[in-house]
Amino acid sequence: MRINYFKSRLFLKYICSYLLILLIPLVLMTIFIYENAVKTLRTEIENSRLAQLSQTKTTIDSRMKELSDIASRISYDHRLSHYKATQTLTSPEAIRALDQYKATSSIMDEIYLYFHNGKHIYSSKGLTDFDVFARNLGFANWDKTSLQHDLNEIKHPMVRPADTVSIKEGLQDRKLAYLIPITPNSLNPHATVMYFIKESAITDLMDSVLGSYQGLTFVLDGEGQVLAANHQGDTLSADASEMLLNQMVPGIQERALDGKAYSIVAVQSETNGWTYMTVMPSSQFFSSVLNVRDVMLMIIGVVLLVGAVIALVLAKMQYQPISALVEFVSSRVPKKNGEETIGYGNELQRIHTALQDFSSRIDMQEPFARNQYLSTLIKSGNPELVSPEMMQLFDLKLNKKYLFVMVVGWNESNADREHRRRIASTLAHIDMPDMCATGYGVELPQLDRFGIIMNFDAVAGLDETVQMKQTMEHVQRMLVESHSIAPMIGAGSIYRQLHELNQSYIEACSAFDLLVPGDRGASALFEEMSKDTTPSYWIPNQTHLKLAQSLKQGNVEIASRTIRSSIENLQSSMQPALILRCVSFDLLNTVLKTASELGDHQLIQRLTPDMTVGGSLKELESMLLSLASQICAEVQQGALQEEQSLIDRIVDYIDAHYREHSLSLDTLAYEFEISPSHVSRFFKEKTGINFLQYIWQKRLDMVVHQLKTTDTPIKDLIQEVGYLDTPNFIRKFKKETGLTPGQYRKLHRVTASDAESGSAS
Repeated sequence: MRINYFKSRLFLKYICSYLLILLIPLVLMTIFIYENAVKTLRTEIENSRLAQLSQTKTTIDSRMKELSDIASRISYDHRLSHYKATQTLTSPEAIRALDQYKATSSIMDEIYLYFHNGKHIYSSKGLTDFDVFARNLGFANWDKTSLQHDLNEIKHPMVRPADTVSIKEGLQDRKLAYLIPITPNSLNPHATVMYFIKESAITDLMDSVLGSYQGLTFVLDGEGQVLAANHQGDTLSADASEMLLNQMVPGIQERALDGKAYSIVAVQSETNGWTYMTVMPSSQFFSSVLNVRDVMLMIIGVVLLVGAVIALVLAKMQYQPISALVEFVSSRVPKKNGEETIGYGNELQRIHTALQDFSSRIDMQEPFARNQYLSTLIKSGNPELVSPEMMQLFDLKLNKKYLFVMVVGWNESNADREHRRRIASTLAHIDMPDMCATGYGVELPQLDRFGIIMNFDAVAGLDETVQMKQTMEHVQRMLVESHSIAPMIGAGSIYRQLHELNQSYIEACSAFDLLVPGDRGASALFEEMSKDTTPSYWIPNQTHLKLAQSLKQGNVEIASRTIRSSIENLQSSMQPALILRCVSFDLLNTVLKTASELGDHQLIQRLTPDMTVGGSLKELESMLLSLASQICAEVQQGALQEEQSLIDRIVDYIDAHYREHSLSLDTLAYEFEISPSHVSRFFKEKTGINFLQYIWQKRLDMVVHQLKTTDTPIKDLIQEVGYLDTPNFIRKFKKETGLTPGQYRKLHRVTASDAESGSAS
């Protein structure tokens, strides 16, 4: 690799581009793999946590059921009957029985038996006066009155959430109270069994199953009260805790609490309605993906290294042809002031300059390109023109069932340039949803005439011809209301294929030509303009009109098709040969008459008796096709000559008026009585450059000449050539020459003085 490649910013850009091309999919792939790994690990941990939590639920539920079973056994144990417990001799036996029951449960801290409205309460440690018991109990949120009420009045098992309990010598602990009236399920219980359960017994039981983790654990009753809670290195604010508990649902979910992401796992017991929940920071999941991250970083490093080498190779392969092209351009561009006109940071500038001419000459007549396509479509009948790409390019939707062409014209005195431009804008796209129709306007060569391609679907209950008439009426009404013009309209027949539009256009022209000039608002349909009552074997007037119009327009395809169709109809009529012979000469008369109207008076003299007398219909058909071909060729040749003459006159006009800032396509159109789109097309076809580029070049040449030969201020020079936007002219001038007008003038003066010095020496 040549070392001077690295002096090029373009080459370095290519390297960076290829690195990005490799880096972007690599980063996306890494993120995808990394996120999936994290998601998979998180799902596994959460599912594992869900399974562990379910196991915790089963364990605690079983322990609580044991307490319920103990209460049931106590209710039927004769040693703990009211009679036995209250007797002095048998009460020790009752206390021993309670101690035995306490020994059977691993989570029970103490067991109490209270007979309703009694003055004593029994436990595994002995008999205690209730007032003394209540005074020494020391619950933070459970006073004597509430305690006495709960022990005497509850009808169903009840659990009081963990509460702070004061113990002897100032020590405190947190305990739950579980109260079960006995006999269980009785409407009139006589006593209450009360269990004290340390909160730590519940949380330790959960921790033994859940293992080591960071987060919070909650046990909630059916009403959402926290029965027990455990904090493993994390806490929540009061608002976050309230929001969490109020919106708690069983399952796995993610939620932001106190601005931090948490993973929440909850299960609900079917036995007692309790909910067991863990709240863990989501960040702890990422600790499990460190190995995955290390592997991914190693892979990224290797791929980047390999990618850098590949990027260098690809950048060199891409830069080499550009470098060669730059050298080619540089070898053909003269140096200025002894310096190279191109540097390593600007390789594409010369290529850009070479393409600038094309870029600046991009058809400024873009609105005319669509018109040219539609004009060619209705005149040529070439199926190759009908492509989805072209339709999409010009935003044309000609996909409905029926098509026909209208020719719209007027001779209003008030149809000036601006008025005609507004009419063209109105007809450019016609939308008639009520009639399922759309239309697209086409500028015809005549200034006061437009073609319209109509495309419609059938409307229920309407004949296609009736629908066609309503469409014509809509266009007439639209022009009257919008532009105060009552146009004349001629419409061709309805067809179904786009490449048949040329036939409908010929027919529309025929119908339009039959209208009386100046007959405001008149319209004619080709199919209805001449109703023949003659026998069917006679050639209809419509056919003669269509044949004459196709010959006048030089359309040999339509003319040949019309002749062949007429001869085939004659052959199928099964009439005597003499009648067929006479009828067929009607076609010949139409051809000869049209040739005479076109100025070809010699055609009839070129006919020989052999051509007109005798022979079959096929021979006559061949002769007619030959004559039609000659006429169309002469018409086309005449049109080309007329176009060339017109372009010559237009060029002469431009050369004489290019300094006028008002010079435009519209000016030329009204000067030479031809539509702007056709002026644009003719000019481009005949000169090879578009109208605006031609004027720009004329003005540029004049300014360059004036810069070399005069001291006129640059602004005045620019305005003298008809360019009002001075800054824009200067920008375009610099693109063309590489210098501003001031720099160009200065360079020319330096060159001139050097030349004078050289000649003097």
